[in-house]
Amino acid sequence: MSQTGVDPFAIEQQAIEQIKTVFDPEIPVNIWELGLIYGVEVSPEGRVTVKMTLTSPMCPSAQELPLEVEQKVRSVGGVTDAKVDIVWEPMWTKDMMSDVARLKLGFF
Repeated sequence: MSQTGVDPFAIEQQAIEQIKTVFDPEIPVNIWELGLIYGVEVSPEGRVTVKMTLTSPMCPSAQELPLEVEQKVRSVGGVTDAKVDIVWEPMWTKDMMSDVARLKLGFF
């Protein structure tokens, strides 16, 4: 626990649980299982930065998904600020999906 009373680990875990409720509208799997989240960092002051990518630069949900992630993360207790950074390195591939996502989408 930080001196500000914020538990960054607990916030990170709760933020991940919220992120798991975000779905790409074209794919029936949440963005965490799809492997679109590259990192969740929580500062001792409760600021959260999420690094995420999209399945493609031309993703039709490119505007909505990051905003939804930011809103969900902001809803976590102890979060004082949240931002989503879209990154393109490394480029997303199907290999980044979890086993759960692969099974659901029939990639085994």
